[in-house]
Amino acid sequence: MVDTLIQWGVRHVFGMVGHSNLGLAEAIRKRCQTGELEFVGIRHEGAASFAASAYAKLSGVPAACLSIAGPGATNLLTGLWDAHLDRAPVIALTGQVASGLLGIGGFQEVDLSRAFDGAACFSQTVFRSSNHAELMNQALRNAVQKRDVAHLIFPNDVQELEVDQETLPGSPRGRITEARISPMPTDLARAAEMFKNARRPVIIMGHGCKQCPGLVAIFALDWGVPVMTTFKAKGFIPDSHPLSCGVLGLSGTPIAMRTMKSADLLLVLGASFARHTRIAKDIPTIQVDLDPTALGKFQPVTLPVWGDIRAALEGLAQSLSGIAPKEDARQELAAQWNDWRETKSKRASRDQGKGISSAALFEAMNRRVPANAVITTDVGDNTYSFGRYFECKHQSVLMSGMLGSIGFGYPAAIGAYCASPDRPIVAVTGDGGFGQYMGEVTTAVKYGMPIKHILLNNSRLGKIAKEQKADKKPIWSTSLRNPDFSQYAELCGALGIRVESVYRLDGALEQAFAHNGPALVEVLTDPDLV
Repeated sequence: MVDTLIQWGVRHVFGMVGHSNLGLAEAIRKRCQTGELEFVGIRHEGAASFAASAYAKLSGVPAACLSIAGPGATNLLTGLWDAHLDRAPVIALTGQVASGLLGIGGFQEVDLSRAFDGAACFSQTVFRSSNHAELMNQALRNAVQKRDVAHLIFPNDVQELEVDQETLPGSPRGRITEARISPMPTDLARAAEMFKNARRPVIIMGHGCKQCPGLVAIFALDWGVPVMTTFKAKGFIPDSHPLSCGVLGLSGTPIAMRTMKSADLLLVLGASFARHTRIAKDIPTIQVDLDPTALGKFQPVTLPVWGDIRAALEGLAQSLSGIAPKEDARQELAAQWNDWRETKSKRASRDQGKGISSAALFEAMNRRVPANAVITTDVGDNTYSFGRYFECKHQSVLMSGMLGSIGFGYPAAIGAYCASPDRPIVAVTGDGGFGQYMGEVTTAVKYGMPIKHILLNNSRLGKIAKEQKADKKPIWSTSLRNPDFSQYAELCGALGIRVESVYRLDGALEQAFAHNGPALVEVLTDPDLV
């Protein structure tokens, strides 16, 4: 079964070895010795599933996560729900009590099929009589084609069955096909007519454009159409692109919101219409998505178009050949970016004596984060500020999108490093999110992962406090008692830097990126200047 995993392209397993997965772990160990697999032993199974989810989001290739029965398996669930909701292919491998003990309430027995039912598109127990390679084939096929979580349960006594040496592992050969569905010609014709008649169309690029962001940028240039992204698609188009408006929504720029409101047609590509994005309901809309259930899901649209985004754009471009570009928005957008950068600069200079402003931190990150970095984010005020203030060049951004789970940021950086070890990896978290998985710094140290962690420490759950205040409730139980995180990082074997003055930001970031290993830059931030 492990050889079948490898045949399907799985190269990384994140997890924890324990008493009810030792046989499976031994099979994994043997393939690690041959160099066909890499195993990352984590400190909490939730970090394993978050890492696997982030790995799949970045690479498009499934990763595996491993746990024991009972509590080890249930600890995986939050990260697996993250993968499930964000359509990332992940394989969960969980130990289980021996077959003869199932159903009688033994130690650490949990009905794992029921427990994983909502988070996994495929969940099966491995029995002695199972066609073992074929069962793994089915798990991988479901994960890859549905971009979802597949789960296999391994009772303890099944893990060391002898297999006939002539038994071959499974493989993807003859089992998968490229999902390239061309839209209906009538839909493309109607879309082209709507586009021709629009005076100020805009493009809203969602995460569904992951495979073709460059094509969207070229289409925008050819027809002079401003482009904004959802937060999940941040970085798909550089903010320096002459037609970029930045992120739309609560984590976005005023440029994007203002441009959308003045539009007379929205071309929405691979976006989910989440409330966070605030896509207008009163503007004619063409929505293109490969998932037909996403079309008009949260609000009716003028023209729902089912199909591959690349195929849709190519077909639309062909239908539009010969027409003139729309009125040039570049000068207007350039002026708006200048105004926004002046506003950001003023916010960066604010000082209430309670810490550094988020605008100042992300202005420094704009200068110091490598253009090809992978940036993983958590949730909360720190993430809203990142979406608003940080200007992407060619960085990739990973987040817990639809689940919005606190704690995602640092474990995701572990997964991102394994998926792209040649790129700089940057984790951006708050103190609340990092506190949930801070033990994973030792994982990064153990495996020599040069993760650069930017930690915004405001000693509170800032976003929750704001929500309590907005709801006219007392601010309650949102303060945090934190250690000196920079000293904690040093105790773990990483570089730790504590920044209390805005004037030390650039130097601290430069030092962290120059360090050959994991580094944590703890920035004491003002909870009101976000």
